Amino acid sequence: MKLLHRQIFKELISIFTLSISGFMGLILIGRLLQFRDLFMGQSIGILDMAKLFMYLCPFFLLILTPIATMLAIFLTFLRMNADNEITALKSGGLSLYRLLPAPIIFCLLCTGADIFFSMYGLSWGTENFRNALMEFARTQSQLAMQPGVFNRDFPGLVFYAEKVDDKNGVMHSVFVRDSTRKGMTATIVAPLGEIRTDPAHGRLLIHLENGRIYQQEKEQLSVLKFKNYDVRIPLANILQGYDVDELRPKEMSWEKLVRISRGGDRAGEIDPRFIRKVDVEIQKRLALPVACLVLGMFAMPIACIFRGMKQQYGLIISMGLFLVYYTMLSLGVTFGESGTLTPVIGLWLPNVSFAIVSGILLKMAVMEHSFSFSFLKIFRRKAA
Repeated sequence: MKLLHRQIFKELISIFTLSISGFMGLILIGRLLQFRDLFMGQSIGILDMAKLFMYLCPFFLLILTPIATMLAIFLTFLRMNADNEITALKSGGLSLYRLLPAPIIFCLLCTGADIFFSMYGLSWGTENFRNALMEFARTQSQLAMQPGVFNRDFPGLVFYAEKVDDKNGVMHSVFVRDSTRKGMTATIVAPLGEIRTDPAHGRLLIHLENGRIYQQEKEQLSVLKFKNYDVRIPLANILQGYDVDELRPKEMSWEKLVRISRGGDRAGEIDPRFIRKVDVEIQKRLALPVACLVLGMFAMPIACIFRGMKQQYGLIISMGLFLVYYTMLSLGVTFGESGTLTPVIGLWLPNVSFAIVSGILLKMAVMEHSFSFSFLKIFRRKAA
C-alpha cells in the first residue's frame, strides 16, 4: 500500500512540476513582450532582467499553484483510469477511499506553499521589484545629469548642474526650471542637490538644499527660501509608462492589509472603496491557498468518473473547470469591491461550491457511476 501511494505521489509531483514550468514559461514570454520597450530602450542586463522576473514569481505562483495542483491530480487519475489501474485495484478489494492519502497529502503541501506565497512571498517580491525599478530609474537619471549640460529629457522640466560627483551622485550649483503647473513657472537654484527614490510612493525626486525658488505666476514674482526642497521627476519616460505609484492592495504585505482593515492605518485612506478592496484582497489571499485542496479533491472523482478520455482531452476539461472556478472568483472580487456582496461570501463561495460538488462526485465515483466518451470515436471515424 505504501508503494502504491509513493508511486501516485511521484507522478503527482512530476506532472505538477511540468505544469508549473510550462505556465511560468508562457508568462515569462508574455512579460518579455510587455517589458520589451523598457528592456530595449534602456541598458538593462540579463541578470537584472532575471531578478525582475524572480521578484514577480510569487505573484504568479499564488494563482498558478491551485491550477497546477488540480491538473496534476486530474491527469494522474485520468491515466490510471484509462489504463484500467483503478479497476484492477478495485478488483483487488481496494476502495477509492484507500487512494485518498497521497492526493490529500499532496494538496496539503501545495496549500502550505501557496500560503507562504500569499503571506510572505507576494509582499517580498513586490517590494523588491519596486525597489529594483526605482533604483534603475535613479541610475538612469544620474546618467542623464551631465555636468554643464541642460537636460530636457523630462516634459516641463529643465535641469542643470555645474558639477556632478561620480562617486555619490551629489550635484553642485543646481538649476531647475519647472513649468509643469499651468500658468506658473518656478526657477529653483541651490548649491547642492541629489537624486533620491521613494519606493513606497513610487516617486523619483531631486532633493535640493539651502536654495531659493523664483516663482512667477501671471505678472507676479515671488521669492522663497528653503532648507530642503524636492522636485518630482516623472517616471513615464524612464520606465516606459510602467506604473509604480502608490501601493495597491494586491501589492501590500499581509500585515499592512490587516492593519488597514482593522482601522489602524486609515489615515489618508478613508475611501470606503479602498477599504473594500483591502478586505477583498485579504479574503483572496486566504481563499486561493485553500483552493489547492478544494480543486485537487474536485479533480480526483472527475478523473475517475470520465472513462475513455485521453489525456489531451483531459487537459482541456481540467482547464475549462478551472476557468469556471476562476470566473466565479473574479465575479466575487468584482461584487466584493462594489459592495454588492461581502468579501467573505464573494471570495469563499467558489471554494464552498466546488467542495460540495466534489463530495457528491466522490460518492458517485465510489459507487462506480461513470460517463463514457466512446462517442468521440464516431466523430473521429467520420473525420477520417
